[in-house]
Amino acid sequence: MLATSWTLRAAIHTNRRLVLQIQRPPKLAFTQARTRGFASEGPSNSTSYPSRILRRAKTTAKYGGYLCLSTVFGVLFLGAGIFVHDAFTYTDKHVERVPVSPLALHPERGGPKNLPVAKVLVADEEDEENVKLAHKPKLVIVGGGWGAMGVLETLHPGDYHVTIVSPETFTTFTPLLPSAAVGTVQFRSLIEPIRKIIARLRGHFVQAKAIDIVFADRLLEVETADTQGHTNRIYIPYDKLVIAVGSVSSTHGVPGLDHCFQLKTISDAQKIRRRIMDNFETASLPTTTPEERKRLLSFVVCGGGPTGIETAAEIYDFCQEDITNYYPKILRKEVSIHVIQSREHILNTYSEAISKFAEDKFKRDGVNLITSARVSAITPEHVIYTSRDAEGKTEQHTIPSNFILWSTGIAMNPFASRVTDLLPNQVHRKAIETDAYLRVKGAPLGTVYAIGDCATIETSIVSHIMELVDEADQDKNGKIDFGEWEIMVGKIKKRIPLAEDHISKVKELFEMYDSDADNNLSLNELCQLLQDIGNKITALPATAQVAAQQGKYVGKKLHKLARRSSDLPPDQLSDASDEDIYGPFKYLHLGSLAYIGNAAVFDLGNYSFMGGLAAMYAWRSVYWNEQVSARTRALLMIDWIIRGVWGRDLSKL
Repeated sequence: MLATSWTLRAAIHTNRRLVLQIQRPPKLAFTQARTRGFASEGPSNSTSYPSRILRRAKTTAKYGGYLCLSTVFGVLFLGAGIFVHDAFTYTDKHVERVPVSPLALHPERGGPKNLPVAKVLVADEEDEENVKLAHKPKLVIVGGGWGAMGVLETLHPGDYHVTIVSPETFTTFTPLLPSAAVGTVQFRSLIEPIRKIIARLRGHFVQAKAIDIVFADRLLEVETADTQGHTNRIYIPYDKLVIAVGSVSSTHGVPGLDHCFQLKTISDAQKIRRRIMDNFETASLPTTTPEERKRLLSFVVCGGGPTGIETAAEIYDFCQEDITNYYPKILRKEVSIHVIQSREHILNTYSEAISKFAEDKFKRDGVNLITSARVSAITPEHVIYTSRDAEGKTEQHTIPSNFILWSTGIAMNPFASRVTDLLPNQVHRKAIETDAYLRVKGAPLGTVYAIGDCATIETSIVSHIMELVDEADQDKNGKIDFGEWEIMVGKIKKRIPLAEDHISKVKELFEMYDSDADNNLSLNELCQLLQDIGNKITALPATAQVAAQQGKYVGKKLHKLARRSSDLPPDQLSDASDEDIYGPFKYLHLGSLAYIGNAAVFDLGNYSFMGGLAAMYAWRSVYWNEQVSARTRALLMIDWIIRGVWGRDLSKL
């Protein structure tokens, strides 16, 4: 009975295993057969095994569905975000009872010219934070360029009652103005409203032009204009004043510059863009004569610096990439681009290798480079310039043109010129002279700073000779021995940081100018030494990089001064205290770059980088990173994408 039972159980178990094998799915059976190494013996019916293409199709459909769902959810999330923004934006905000001081609406008169004095601004009492700031020292910044933005970037909220005075309501990313002039990027992508920038500091903006200044009363005179064009002048009081008004183009005494374009503002770029489009449209007309067509399509750039070279390169790219595609082909054939440079090479402030690379690139592109030449006159239809032949004789040449860009150096801004006229010892012809701490020489110490293109740091050491001798001459014998000379070198580095590289060989300089070999420098010997060193010092270039670094330096220093003034009583503060808490300004050269037509060059001091596509994208990356806001970065990226896909905007604005 036990044996029978056992046999029955075994049979049932065997049958159950057989049934399981029969009911196993084909895919699993095929997989098991492959693992055992006899897949060839498996079933041959292809309908039981999905093909590889079918499996891939299912996988693609699955992940494509995931992508579609994520896109839908992303759009819904973005839409919800916009809805929430609009829900909180478009609400009834009650502003009926905003407090305004009567002095802001009806300012008292005063000053030498008995003008309205804006001691209180309209927004000074509209909330508690502004009321607190109204009692802070008044910091007035004149200008809205790189220097001014550098100051605003490094100031801290609550440091000062900040007021920006500028004729423009926005700041401009000037290095990309040549791109905007031909439609590579849009004008809106290069500007940021000043009011948005100063909102972080709860600052104030006054759209006006600085006219005059009263140093004794610390009053800045500005000129405003209403919607009808009527002008009014008011005083804006200050405790600290930063002058960052930039510069204007130098005329060099050339007649006819009113027929030229300049490229320093958005308005200049808009005028250039309209003229370029007008020239091409007129040249396309069947009634235009061949001679007139050549004149219309002749583009002359006076100046071989970065601005002139980049403008010429952008015009060349515009003709190669857009004019050929959308205008009659004859126009591209008739286009001529000329660059007139007074020096022997273009981009002469860059390394020699970069200048040669740019010149070779322009020659390959057919751009006419005219070097060692000077523009003598400009008419509505011609550019007249002179050059010397092989025998040294002066020759006069004429280029017919309907587009002339003047980009040949800078001159002093009218307000900067007025400042130098009011102060003693301001003898520089092109800029306001400052000390190493960027304080305006001759102004009350520690109250007025000047930065950017409108300013230059003093390079004369001999003017400080008596102060240096008094500090270094320990035995008071009127002579400087080597030990005292070492002390003097330290004082010079602090007063004139630009002289540091020229006085590094302390012992050699001492022995070179000790003409009588008595191991002492007399006053005459010392004077000659300091004068020769001063002649070797090169002033900082008028570039955006210098202005930005100077602005950040002044902003950091003013922040430390504000913190110190809050910790010390007023009777212990002095206008010269910035020397005690902050060292002199030292410029760090981060390199120069320029666009030369689907290629770019970088001058990094001891190292130069130049090339085609890779260098161009590196140039774009640098400029994209230097934008003042995330908004302009996004707009700039979109502009470059649009230009790459659909080309430049050919409309005339």
